[in-house]
Amino acid sequence: MRKNRTEVIAYINSLKDYEGYVQFSHRPIEIERDVFIGRNPKVEDEKGFVLEAHFFNGTDSVTIRQINSEWSIDEHPSVPLDDVQTYHAIEDLEVKMAQIWRPQRDDHCEGLEVMKLEKVVFVGFEQGEQDDNSTL
Repeated sequence: MRKNRTEVIAYINSLKDYEGYVQFSHRPIEIERDVFIGRNPKVEDEKGFVLEAHFFNGTDSVTIRQINSEWSIDEHPSVPLDDVQTYHAIEDLEVKMAQIWRPQRDDHCEGLEVMKLEKVVFVGFEQGEQDDNSTL
């Protein structure tokens, strides 16, 4: 689905029981303002715009990306959690992403069905552990 600037802010603020984050175009992510863990997403219409945002409610994932003058919202229900990878984010947060694979016929495999990557979606955060040897 596609939305305009006002609609995408309203959409994000309407999400209940989702965790996630928003990346604005004009500034770095700020944990207190842009990362939503244990609270519903709430963003203001700022000088810049929502560049991208990712949310997850335990089963459903939402990806928002700015494309030209609109925002594309991809809602993916019932995300399979059998292929989840964790990536280092900011501060001590780690982002969990799930790979979604679908069987598709492949002409390069004599027309047999093979598993192909359909998309990668956000599925929450994991609290990272600070490495004792790390430097700030």
